[in-house]
Amino acid sequence: MFATRSAVFAFFVLAFLAGAADAQQPTVASLAAPVPTQILTGQKVFISNAGYDAVSRAAFDRAHEPNRPYNDLYAAMKKWGRYELVSAPADADLVFAIRFTSRIASCDKITSYQPELELTIFDTKSHFALWTITEPVDGAMRKSTWDRNFEQGVTTLMDELKVIAGTTTSGSNGKQP
Repeated sequence: MFATRSAVFAFFVLAFLAGAADAQQPTVASLAAPVPTQILTGQKVFISNAGYDAVSRAAFDRAHEPNRPYNDLYAAMKKWGRYELVSAPADADLVFAIRFTSRIASCDKITSYQPELELTIFDTKSHFALWTITEPVDGAMRKSTWDRNFEQGVTTLMDELKVIAGTTTSGSNGKQP
């Protein structure tokens, strides 16, 4: 009986020590992968209008705002002032390609659209995509609600970009430190 208790005690001690050792080791999820250097050091950005899908195009055309994602991102980037905006990709360190899509989602015979803004950052030297940010935009039945939801989507997209570009910390709501 003493041997059984000793074995159980030893098991718990070893389990505790193993857990303590694991707690000291960083987990894969806790290690942050580096942001590409080009995003952190780039100075000049060309904003590219990567368009939208057919469903989104019809909605923007009806609202007489066919370039709204591009225009709103351009205005937000200009207001932020982190990067110099240039008029040609050859003059830029980075290309920010903005695209708007409305994916179709089906669940139990119910079909809905999931509108989202997608910003892909390209390195102009290598032409590789360095990063993509996708931000959902809540749908709406009224234009005023849609406008508010779209503006919130652009704001949230910019907040994420600011964190990635190293100018704010996560949870700062886009305010400069």
